[in-house]
Amino acid sequence: MKTLETYSDADFRQTMLRALRLEAVIAVVGALLLWWKLGWQSAALLLVGAVISASGLWEWLRLMTAVMARMDQGGTARPMGMVLFGFFARLAAAVALLYVSLKLLNGSVYALAGGLALGVFALTVEGVRLVKAWTV
Repeated sequence: MKTLETYSDADFRQTMLRALRLEAVIAVVGALLLWWKLGWQSAALLLVGAVISASGLWEWLRLMTAVMARMDQGGTARPMGMVLFGFFARLAAAVALLYVSLKLLNGSVYALAGGLALGVFALTVEGVRLVKAWTV
C-alpha cells in the first residue's frame, strides 16, 4: 500500500491518465445516450464540454510535469515559456470553441455543462480510489 509520502511524479501522471481515460469513456457513453434521448446537438455539446474539460486536465498534467522537472533539477518552481504559451493558447481555444458551439448547436446547455464537469468528476473518482488504497 502506498502512503502520501511515497506518492511520486509517476503516480501523479498515472492518476491523471486514468482520470482522462475515465472521462473519455463516460463522455462517449453519455453522448450516445443523449443522442438517443435529446438529439445529436445535445450529444455534440456534451462532447465539446468533455473535450474542453479533458484538455484542461491534460494541460494541468503538462504544467505540473514541467514544474516538477524544474524542481528536480534544483531550480525554482516556474513553468517554462512554451508550457505557459500552450496553457494560454488552450484557454483561448476553449473560449472560442464554447462560443462557436453555443452559437451553432441548438442542443441542451445542461449537456455542455455536464461535459465540462466530467473532468472534476473523473478526478474525484480517482482521488477516492487513491484514498482507499493509501494507508494512514
